[in-house]
Amino acid sequence: MNTRTVIIAAALAAALVTSGCAVQRGQQTVGGYVDDSAITAQVKSSFVGNKDVGAASISVETLEGKVMLSGFAKNEAEKAAAGRLAMSAKGVKSVENQIIVQP
Repeated sequence: MNTRTVIIAAALAAALVTSGCAVQRGQQTVGGYVDDSAITAQVKSSFVGNKDVGAASISVETLEGKVMLSGFAKNEAEKAAAGRLAMSAKGVKSVENQIIVQP
């Protein structure tokens, strides 16, 4: 191996070790990250398919099966519908509904 190959290999190894991925930092397992991503996608999809919820104005975040909803709703009924839809998604342990109802 020449010196150039060794330097490139060392640089690649350093980049892999120091990357900012949450899974590498031990905050969450790979399986947990995948599960949470699937839950988030399922909740967002249910919003898009529901005429009572404005999917574009509500954000969904999931960590360890706990879903947090934020954003804005036109009325209390929309906020409640978003909470119910989120809770009905497979794998959801709890829902924190932080949606603000606009006056």
